[in-house]
Amino acid sequence: MKIVIGVDDSKYSRAAVEYVKRMTWPNDTRVVVVSAVREVVPVYSEVYAPAVLYSEQLMQDLLKVHQEIAAAAVKDLAGAGFAADAQVLPGDPRAVVVDVARSEHADLVVVGSHGHTGIAKVLLGSVASHIVSHAPCSVLVVKEPS
Repeated sequence: MKIVIGVDDSKYSRAAVEYVKRMTWPNDTRVVVVSAVREVVPVYSEVYAPAVLYSEQLMQDLLKVHQEIAAAAVKDLAGAGFAADAQVLPGDPRAVVVDVARSEHADLVVVGSHGHTGIAKVLLGSVASHIVSHAPCSVLVVKEPS
């Protein structure tokens, strides 16, 4: 079995990793941890410091942070006996997780949910909702108790 877990720096993605660790899976289960780095869009630039330099450095910093998040999840899963590896990719988390699930021929995608409702969901969007609608396999959405 192949499981893709979408992670970020939230308690919701940590809950998804913990959920996978607690459950019983087939012995040959492999986990692919995915973290997506959203593109930085510069909105302000000073004449003496081009926005391009800021955004390039910011992207490098974000990439490093996401690599650390993914590596920590892999280490946590490996410590629980799972074969796991990580992919940190640029792009919208909704599309990145779905694309990785498709390319890895995943049997299951596991994501945490922020639980936004109403106007917050409309304004912020829902990564979990998009993945449920577009993934090529089953999706498990882990809700963190309030």
